[in-house]
Amino acid sequence: MPICFDLDGTLGHFGGGYVLLRQALGDLWGAEPTVEELRACKGSTDWEILGQLHTLHVGGAMSDADYAAYESVILERFQTAFHPSAQDPTGFQGLIEGMARLVDAGRPVWLVSGNAPRVLDFKADRLGVDRRIPRLGSLPGLDRAGLIRRAMEGCPGPHLYLGDRPHDREAAAEAGVPFIGVGALVPGDHPILGIEAEASHVLAAVMGLTE
Repeated sequence: MPICFDLDGTLGHFGGGYVLLRQALGDLWGAEPTVEELRACKGSTDWEILGQLHTLHVGGAMSDADYAAYESVILERFQTAFHPSAQDPTGFQGLIEGMARLVDAGRPVWLVSGNAPRVLDFKADRLGVDRRIPRLGSLPGLDRAGLIRRAMEGCPGPHLYLGDRPHDREAAAEAGVPFIGVGALVPGDHPILGIEAEASHVLAAVMGLTE
């Protein structure tokens, strides 16, 4: 029964992510995409967003090699911006500790992200996410619902997804799993945790939907 946590804003905040993305693409293409072009992109994973921008700026479909080149450049941007001597991300410690306590209780937990895999690793390490928790970043050909399904492969239910944006709620619905919202941007009739929630609140919310 995998309990999937979205990384992107659910466990912490890395300020200026879209700025870094635009700068990284400027490094690759010689010109940054505009804010309007970025906002017009559909989908919520790096693979989806980069594919659309690549077609617009370069022409043709984005290859795996193109995606790997982007991953290297955006990772370097994040490493520079969030080097310990530069600035720290804001981590939501109760949620991060709650994940570890679920693992301690024998619950399978996954960390799912729309970020490219190496960026996901960097962010998770900077936030102090328990290394026992497997990580699944944005992969070619998969939208966010596809990533949730990938994490669930081979595991019996019930399943669960936690996220902080409407696209997380929509992906959970598409994947056919219950959803817990984190923060104020995903109102609805599903359970909602505040970003200041303590680990005990996380466990109570998860257990309430999976037991």
